[in-house]
Amino acid sequence: MDKNTFTGLFLIMVIMVAGIWIMQPSDADIKKEQIRVHQDSVKKGLIKTKGNAPQVAANTPADTAKTATVDSAILKAPFGAATVGTEQFVTVENKDLRLKISTKGGRVYSAELKGFKTFDKKPLVLFDGPENNFGFNFSAAGKNINTDELYFKPSATGLTVNGQDSSSISLRLSYSPTQYIDYIYSLKGEGYKVGLTVKPVGLDQVIANSGMLNLKWDANVRKQEKDMNLERQYSTVYYKNTENDVDYLSTSKNEQKEIGDKKLQWISFKQHFFSTVLLTKDGFKKSTVEVNTDPLDTVHIKQMKAGLTLERQADGTYPLSFYYLPNRFHTLKDQGYDIEKQIDLGWGPLKYINRFAVLPVFQLLQNFNWNYGLIILALTVILKLVLSPLTYKSYLSMAKMRVLKPEMDEIKAKVGEDNPTLLQQEYLKLYKKAGVNPLGGCLPLLLQMPIVIAFFRFFPSLFELRGESFLWMHDLSTYDSLITFAPLPIIGWTHISLMCLLMTISTLIYTYFNNQISGATGQMKYIGYITPIIFFGALNGYPSGLNYYYFLANMFTFVQQYLIKFMVDDKKIHAQIQDNKNKPEDPKKKKSGFAAKMEEMMRQQQQIQAKKGK
Repeated sequence: MDKNTFTGLFLIMVIMVAGIWIMQPSDADIKKEQIRVHQDSVKKGLIKTKGNAPQVAANTPADTAKTATVDSAILKAPFGAATVGTEQFVTVENKDLRLKISTKGGRVYSAELKGFKTFDKKPLVLFDGPENNFGFNFSAAGKNINTDELYFKPSATGLTVNGQDSSSISLRLSYSPTQYIDYIYSLKGEGYKVGLTVKPVGLDQVIANSGMLNLKWDANVRKQEKDMNLERQYSTVYYKNTENDVDYLSTSKNEQKEIGDKKLQWISFKQHFFSTVLLTKDGFKKSTVEVNTDPLDTVHIKQMKAGLTLERQADGTYPLSFYYLPNRFHTLKDQGYDIEKQIDLGWGPLKYINRFAVLPVFQLLQNFNWNYGLIILALTVILKLVLSPLTYKSYLSMAKMRVLKPEMDEIKAKVGEDNPTLLQQEYLKLYKKAGVNPLGGCLPLLLQMPIVIAFFRFFPSLFELRGESFLWMHDLSTYDSLITFAPLPIIGWTHISLMCLLMTISTLIYTYFNNQISGATGQMKYIGYITPIIFFGALNGYPSGLNYYYFLANMFTFVQQYLIKFMVDDKKIHAQIQDNKNKPEDPKKKKSGFAAKMEEMMRQQQQIQAKKGK
């Protein structure tokens, strides 16, 4: 840049700065503009002055007449007086809950669970402000009314209930001095239940179809846990009909469902570890439920919606109940109405394994007041002891196959690999003579698989692990981080879990020793090493408590196999096999289902090959 260019740019900059300074408005100009804006707002009715509040400028007679006309028109409309007001808040609380109720809409504005914190140790607020909307829609004197937009008058400034007491507070939506709708909130000194009785008075001739009310409820549920992906995976809308069937919307995609054929007894906006449940004993009619996910929203897990129709009771009220509570199994069960069924314990038989076997044992161990890391350790020991007979049978069967391997290799060398059907037939003859079931090592493992998978569903749903630490794991309900980094392309990883890494290493070591026992070769040998790597990719973001259990299970399997090794003598097994081979075959002995199927399959393959040869 030459000298002339630099000088020119410098002069332009000086002129711009000087121009901005010279042209900036004075304090008097700013005040004058503020007065003008305020006067315009007053004229348009956006600002109203009260009592002795200072006014910027006196209204002209024409302005006063215009404002009076507008106010008169509002007051003559249905619930017109309730369209004007100032939002205030009424705090309702007991030992477990602190609710802030807004006079605008009479709805619960925010809900805080006192005994819990978010993952980053902040007060646990399920929703706040516009994140929750709750209102009735109806037609009154030919006009559509939404109570969520109207102002209620509270009977008190707040309500605190202690001990064994119970009390209530009401908010009134007035149509006239003798015609109104009351929202009556009631609660006890402790617990997570809040009663809401909607009581219309004198409005039968005002509200069209007054025997029913349409309710719109939606909420953007907040992120409470460390891992948003896992929290979203366990969050959706659950509902139960009056025929005791509990169902839910998709956890992985947006979904809307209309339920017109059955009444719903309750609807739950369920998060991973906390829920907001709305219940009525006699059921909602013509229900619509919906769940949506915005993947770019880093504050809210999901948006949940419900459209419901309520029928008026014989006493003229619409009784409802809200539950703001943790998804702890026994806490939900204590509320009744099968609310605990929204906890995901797995599908089919897995659900019953977790519900009637694993959960009772876990709750029994809780009574010792141990650290939850020790409880998982004890649970693993108990499970391994129960499954030890299957582990022994599996080891014994693999030992028999290992002893038979030299003879199988001789058969393979004699027959060759060109005729796999004949090779399998010779193997079957050897198994039959030796009294060995080639699937004997697999079947015990397969019988254990439902329990392994059941734990995969059990630990992520276990509220008790939330916030519990053990060793370096600060929270057993979420992943532990050995290394953190920026999101990786495609897979999106942001961390490496140390416990998941240890679990993977132990599984690889277990696979190595298992191959030594079974004598696995070829593809089967390498598949065993690939599977743990795949599991590492899948479980890296799962709770450290789950990976800790899998790690312990591997460790105890090592111990079991080491002890069983002293109980199983290969020489004795070989001698027994030879003795079985020398025994004459009993023609009356019924073939096993496996042997019969294999022989039939071999026969069919021979027929196919014979036809091809022709």
